[in-house]
Amino acid sequence: MIRTLPTRTFCSASFFVLISFILIAFAKPDAKSADNNQLLSNQTVTEYKIIGYVAGWRQGWTTADIDARKLTHINYAFADIADGRVTELNENDAHNFRVLDSLKIENPNLKILISVGGWTRSTYFSDAALTEESRQIFAESAVDFMLRHNLDGVDLDWEYPGHPGAGNVYRKADKQNFTKMLRELRRQLDLQGRLDGREENPYLLTIATGASRGFLNNTEMHLAHQYLDFINVMTYDYHTGGSPVAGHHANLFPNQSVHFTGPSADQSIQWHIDAGIPSKKLVLGVAFYGRYWTGVRRDNYGLYQYAPGSDRGTYRFDELRDNYINQNGFTRYWDEEAKAPFLWNPDEQKLISYDDEESVRYKSHYIKTRGLGGAMFWEYSNNFGLELLDTLYNELILND
Repeated sequence: MIRTLPTRTFCSASFFVLISFILIAFAKPDAKSADNNQLLSNQTVTEYKIIGYVAGWRQGWTTADIDARKLTHINYAFADIADGRVTELNENDAHNFRVLDSLKIENPNLKILISVGGWTRSTYFSDAALTEESRQIFAESAVDFMLRHNLDGVDLDWEYPGHPGAGNVYRKADKQNFTKMLRELRRQLDLQGRLDGREENPYLLTIATGASRGFLNNTEMHLAHQYLDFINVMTYDYHTGGSPVAGHHANLFPNQSVHFTGPSADQSIQWHIDAGIPSKKLVLGVAFYGRYWTGVRRDNYGLYQYAPGSDRGTYRFDELRDNYINQNGFTRYWDEEAKAPFLWNPDEQKLISYDDEESVRYKSHYIKTRGLGGAMFWEYSNNFGLELLDTLYNELILND
């Protein structure tokens, strides 16, 4: 059974979702971003990107695990930083890179990048970005890593400049030093590209950005974007395991019926544009996983209700498909305002927030109407989200 959430006013909440890396003060979206029928951006995108992050720690990869024909880019997660240099993190990295490289037989245009950092491996970014010498050493090691594994570029996932994240070293100077690090990386990548005769196929430099104002306030994206080919905005995890409220974690729009204004992908994208980034450089994040809460109050089908002290965690999309969507006491509901699905089991008082084919279609339409560069998703190591990738491919590539 599939149900649309009735139109009603949700119960108010006295405090907002807790984001682990920063306390965000949520504000109502600007009028220009609140309209779900935003006018088409004046930025023109001729080819949309579909970028999949793949997890290096997973074992037993084969080429059958990834449909290379439906991807434009793969970001391998992650490389580490040791003594200011980019280094391998997993014992199976070399094998995984050989598997990924072989996918180019199937899709010669596929680009493969190394993603450096991530939530648990951003500890020493601030040190690496601190001085001109440290930035040169870092950039040189990143280029060496890329060449060692026959890759097409570098993706930085610093979570986050100017903030402690998961116990990171951080400084106020990260704001300026992040820009300087990107500038040095761009310089060395372009130099290597000229040496390798890749003027027509240059090495790529990209980043993953937090979806909050906090990230943008602690960076200089109006300057930094000039060194970047595109920017992957992590428009998910709006409600996480740190939140006592069971809410959407990957909603496209806010639900205006609630008594507080929560975050949304639209709001995050507008913040990035307001920060001076061209819309065509922005890539919208899609979640190939869901988040759940137990012990949720039963009002409003559990949505935006308190779940203090509950069990919280994640499910891959295939787990949701096989065990939870309209199965085992769970009913799928559709939030028309947020353009987001959720699952509710009243007996277990359990709510699951996730992306599905319908929400991904709306996100694909949004990418086109806002003139964005495409979509990226976390994550795709073992065909966890076939249906969602098919939807992205059909909407962005086949129906472009």
